[in-house]
This record gives sequence, structure tokens and C-alpha cells, in this order.
Amino acid sequence: MTQSYYTVQNHDLILDGQGRRYELKIRDLPAEEKPRERLVQHGVSALSVSELLALVLSVGTTKEDVLAMSSRIIKNYGEGSIMFEKDPKKMAENFDLPIGKSMQIVACAELGRRFFQKNESSMPIVRTAREVFEYVNDMRNLSKEHLRGIYLNARYKVIHDETISIGTVDGNIIHPREVFKPAIERSAVALILVHNHPSGEIQPSEADIAVTKQLVEAGKLLGVDLIDHVIVTRDSFGSVPADYQ
Repeated sequence: MTQSYYTVQNHDLILDGQGRRYELKIRDLPAEEKPRERLVQHGVSALSVSELLALVLSVGTTKEDVLAMSSRIIKNYGEGSIMFEKDPKKMAENFDLPIGKSMQIVACAELGRRFFQKNESSMPIVRTAREVFEYVNDMRNLSKEHLRGIYLNARYKVIHDETISIGTVDGNIIHPREVFKPAIERSAVALILVHNHPSGEIQPSEADIAVTKQLVEAGKLLGVDLIDHVIVTRDSFGSVPADYQ
């Protein structure tokens, strides 16, 4: 069978002689294109995020090759969000992963935070909806709605970033406790919420408005200002209007 190879950065697939899609597996790759060999030969900067994650996971499962697994995780979770996930059970449930694989990812992310924790001078500053849009660029192409919290100090510097929930934003599902717990634990004084609309619709839904109003009031009681709730799509962004808040 004649095969045309595409690298792992290009959707992890190959085409056979009849043009049929076939999920790319490590054993299908030429030796020089395998992540381990590329790391040794070209250095760590030459590898994509999904390739690096595949090296962390090491092997896949009987149902899914490690390259397919790593690409799926990055695509569905987002490059920025995944490194702030601390709950392996939540990750395993949301993305149908073995708990051992989720633990590997969470442990690797925690090591990165501890070894290379940024000092305050290098923390990004996020104040406007446009800055939020640029900061969360990994959310623009996610296939599911993600609600994410960006936690700030008094100088609007990001001190924490966390995915709060995955799925439709709904006041019956999103509890203020889940939103403000990270703020209290890290002494954040302000919070920006952001979630994506995979549909491309930039206008806030009734549920978006209701959740925002609920969380603004909760923030007042806790002394943490919800300064914006930004909606992002692939190409645009907007805020829940201030008069709704």
C-alpha cells in the first residue's frame, strides 16, 4: 500500500493509496520522524505540544495510540488550560482517559510550575477583553465550551489560571464555590471569566447573563471583583455587557 505521510502537527493522519483517512500511529512513522528520535536529533524545541505530551504519556492504550491520545487531549482541553488542571479524576472523566495517564499529565504540569514558577515581574498583565482574547488563544478552536477563570492581583497580573468547567455554561452547574475557591486560596483580588462559543455566536446567552449576575454578587460578598466575563470565538470576542452586571 502506498502511503503519503503527514507529520504529527498536521492532524495525525496519513492517506492510503485510495485517499482514505487513517489515524497515524508511532509505528507508521519513519524512524527519523518519531518523537523520541526527533527530540534527540533536533532538540526539544522542534517538537509540537502534542508530541511532547506523547513522550510524557509514553504509550497509549489498546484502544488508542499515544499520538492520537495526546492530540485529542490538546485539541479538546487547550494548551493553556491543561497545564493548570490539578484534578486527575476530573481529567480522566472529561476526556475518557485512564486515571494513570491523567496522573502523569497532572504531575508533569505541577513539576513545571514548581521548577519554573514565574516571578512577579514576568507575570502577564490582563485587563481588557482584547488582552483576554490574546491570552486565551488556545481556546478559540475548542470543540466544547470551556469556562476558565483568570485570577489577578491588585496590579492586574495573572497569578493563577484554571479551567472551571467543560460544557455549556449554566447556573445550575456552575457554583460560585468552584469559581471563587482558587481566588481565596491564592489571595486574588480580581477575577476575569472567559468562555468560548464553538458555534461562533458572540452574543451572550441568557444563561451567560444569569451566571455572570450571580457571580458578580457572590464576588461582592467575598471581596473579589469579577471585572469581566469575556466570550471568545475563533475570530472574535465580546463581553457580557456591563449593564447586565
